[in-house]
Amino acid sequence: MESFLEKIGEFGWYQRRMFLLLSLPTIIVAMQKLAWVFLGANVDHRCRLPWEGPNATFAIDPVEANASYPWNVKKKAFDRCLVYDFGDSYDNFTESPEVITKSPGGVSMPCSANVYDTSKYATSAVIDYDLVCSRAWLRATVQSVYMAGMLVGSYLFGDLSDRFGRKPVFLAALLLMVVVGVGQAAIPDYYAFTTARFVLGASLQGVFLVSYVMAMELVGKKRRVLVGVLAQAFYTLGYFTTAILAMNIGSWRWLQVAMTLPAVLFLPYYWVIPESSRWLVTKGRGVEARATLEKASRVNKKPVAEEVIDDAIQPPDDSKDGAKGNFLDLFRHPNLRKKTLNLFFNWMVNSAVYYGLSLNTSNLGGNDYINFMISGAVELPAHVITILLLDRVGRRPPLCVSMILGGVALLSTILIPQDMTIVLVTMAMMGKLCITMSYAIIYVFSAELFPTVVRNVGVGSSSMLARVGGALAPYVNLLTEYWRPLPLMIFGGMSVTAGILSLLLPETLDKTLPETIEDGERFGRKTSGLREDKEDNMLENLTEKDNN
Repeated sequence: MESFLEKIGEFGWYQRRMFLLLSLPTIIVAMQKLAWVFLGANVDHRCRLPWEGPNATFAIDPVEANASYPWNVKKKAFDRCLVYDFGDSYDNFTESPEVITKSPGGVSMPCSANVYDTSKYATSAVIDYDLVCSRAWLRATVQSVYMAGMLVGSYLFGDLSDRFGRKPVFLAALLLMVVVGVGQAAIPDYYAFTTARFVLGASLQGVFLVSYVMAMELVGKKRRVLVGVLAQAFYTLGYFTTAILAMNIGSWRWLQVAMTLPAVLFLPYYWVIPESSRWLVTKGRGVEARATLEKASRVNKKPVAEEVIDDAIQPPDDSKDGAKGNFLDLFRHPNLRKKTLNLFFNWMVNSAVYYGLSLNTSNLGGNDYINFMISGAVELPAHVITILLLDRVGRRPPLCVSMILGGVALLSTILIPQDMTIVLVTMAMMGKLCITMSYAIIYVFSAELFPTVVRNVGVGSSSMLARVGGALAPYVNLLTEYWRPLPLMIFGGMSVTAGILSLLLPETLDKTLPETIEDGERFGRKTSGLREDKEDNMLENLTEKDNN
């Protein structure tokens, strides 16, 4: 197949057209992944007082607030989740008394009901499901359950696409995303809504991962870095689209519908997008693969000889590479095990920091919409820098530097006063730019470090660990209730640690990549003399035992 792609152009007009079509759904996927910033927007709130009705407004006279709410010394404001216990004195009040003479300092109690500030966000899932105070953790749980759905979807739809083909699984996931995405906007119950978010997360992974794999299978090996990073740029477009829609649609439920319905436009892909020729070849469906390859050659205006196509559609002989590896093979040998654990940690940290920063824009101060758009805008130069560096400097130095610089930028927020919003946002966005770079690099780096026989299981397992990091991020963001910079400090410390550990990984630029488990164990191992011979003998003995 590689020889065929070299002759017709590794990223010719046919591949570019298919790449564009396959990447457009990523915009919808990005909107759904980032939507919780606005769907579940943090809304200021206070306890509803006994004499206030259900339609009470958030604004309250300072004298009345002083007499009704205990003072929170740490936050230097009236407590939003506690109110003085007035007993039965005001049970029958229908409107606020003219003057409240009760002295502050009495017994306080949790809110029986809340009043929300709707001046910034007219509606929010936080308001509808009352996700504040003792229920605030349920807001974080929505996003964590969604990430858990992504984890399941990564494995489920990846396996299904290998079994039944890329195109039918992509379209099935797309249809499921539309149905669940629109349907959840009408769900009145919190737990049913959270369940729907789980299914939505799984379906989105089916859409993104399968379309991403199809796009990567279209191009030659010399263009995969370019295509892999460019695919991430469509995710950035989803950032801007989300902010624009959120600024113009007041209802969070209608916003969810507006971000989902455009996916219907991709259903005609059934008649437009061909099945992956690589997948067809592995399944012995050479006639269908030939038709696709002939069309690619024709569209690129680079005809090839019949024997070239005949060679491209020959099913691979798995016996040439030995038996396929499994998950346990990643941990059988010391050097491969260390690299695997290092990569797993880097993936988890990248995902946690990326989604933590993306979902934390409303906690930085200033305008939420502008912060969100800046958070998306910094990804564009990050993608450009990544493309320029990967094939010039290598993989390891940019990964290490981007993660350490990003972590230092986030840690520096400790020194920034909370009223210096512009400086605080700038440093957080510097961290976001760096983590976007490292996230793009780790995709390429991992695929090159894992041996061919365990490459799919290695990258797939890494992606699943990334979902764990993404699921933890919303809970870390809850720590702003104790101290606003605390989440940024945690994310910064994790990023610096992962960056330092990445120095232990071997460079892959211009290196012959490992094919077998033995290759993977030897790749990047720094030993010499008798010790190396001894380890090689042990490895050969273990390999023979595994084969037997």
